Amino acid sequence: MIPPESGKLSSQVGVSLQGTLYDWLGKRAIRGVLAASLALAVCGATQAARSGDTEPQKATIYRPADPLSASAFDHFYNMDYDRSVQEFQKILDRHPSDPFAVNHLLTAVMFRELYRMGALNTGDYANDSFIGTAHHPADPKSKTQIKELVDRAEKLEEEQLKADPKNVDAIYARGNTRAQFSTYTALVERAWFSALHNAVGARHDHEKVLELSPQYTDAKLVVGAHNYVMGSLPWGVKVAVSMVGLSGSKEKGIEYLYEVARANTENSVDAKIALLLFLRREHRYSEALGLLRGMIQQYPQNVLMALEEGTLLRSLGQYQDAAAVYRKIWDAGRAGKYPGLHYEVAAEYLGDLLRSQKDYAAAAAAYDMVAQVQQPDSEILQKANLGAGEMYDLQQKRDLATRKYQAVIATNSNSPPADIARKRLKEPYRAD
Repeated sequence: MIPPESGKLSSQVGVSLQGTLYDWLGKRAIRGVLAASLALAVCGATQAARSGDTEPQKATIYRPADPLSASAFDHFYNMDYDRSVQEFQKILDRHPSDPFAVNHLLTAVMFRELYRMGALNTGDYANDSFIGTAHHPADPKSKTQIKELVDRAEKLEEEQLKADPKNVDAIYARGNTRAQFSTYTALVERAWFSALHNAVGARHDHEKVLELSPQYTDAKLVVGAHNYVMGSLPWGVKVAVSMVGLSGSKEKGIEYLYEVARANTENSVDAKIALLLFLRREHRYSEALGLLRGMIQQYPQNVLMALEEGTLLRSLGQYQDAAAVYRKIWDAGRAGKYPGLHYEVAAEYLGDLLRSQKDYAAAAAAYDMVAQVQQPDSEILQKANLGAGEMYDLQQKRDLATRKYQAVIATNSNSPPADIARKRLKEPYRAD
């Protein structure tokens, strides 16, 4: 396993770009390459069987071919992470020497933990805010399990490549392991250069797969995502990044992702989710909405997909429809549709929407709904209480506002919302 904060990439880039240019490039390269890799974190970056050099498959083929695979993936995309972990573990027990089986379990374990940490908010990946956004700390046991699975996958992949250096399945699997470890080191360890090193390695592996087997469609997921993000960088940054062998094209990236989305492989869902994020960046909201609604029907318990519909409708200026979506999610969550998932974020989003329309009383009421959940996520609760306090200040209800600010601080006094709440206690919120 590549150790966190590997110095290899740093020294190579530092020599080639001479000191200060390295620092300038490093920050932008991290933002660019990790934006691609971490956008896939919202998807899951799973793996498929080899698409091969023949006609596209008409039905999804899983690797390894196990009768439990379809159920495991269905639970994964419906965000029933506990059941998906259990099922992927059973699959691995039956196929202990298959790196694809190891990587599937790695994916499920890691994204269960990322969701618990609050790191799977699609809004974070629509811009660069993920770089500076800290969430709940990771569970030490989960961190250990993730690292052990990465080590196990890499060992199997290297054994296969030692026997046959052109084994495209092994190269592809290694690229996925590197992509997963990039996500882990960035979002859990906050080790940005190690994450960058692994992200670039994942892209190079999958480019090698396409060189050896051009019809290996699933390899176009990582390559396409990286192409889009690198192609989105400002011209000056593109030139500098090209000096370390990185380049990209937005058009090629989206084209690749659509190819994967239409291929009906395990990666097709991931490609659609990556497309959602990138189409939103391109302000192609209607196109993204069409993709999303098909996935909502397929995975009705995925609360993140449901929330994204409201976000896209809001971007389209369809505010009443967006509010209706958020209320529908809230009502469904209260009725038990999203067990174990933080559907209360729908109330926060509804409050944000009503606030933008200057309906302060309704916004405050929406924010207050979050506290009705038995065990709301602490970050969501803090943001909702802060928003409610500000709405009460705008309505000249200082006593209610004060209680909300105090609740923000009581939840976590060492957090950015708590810092803002302390300012609001000293001086009422007046502008919006």
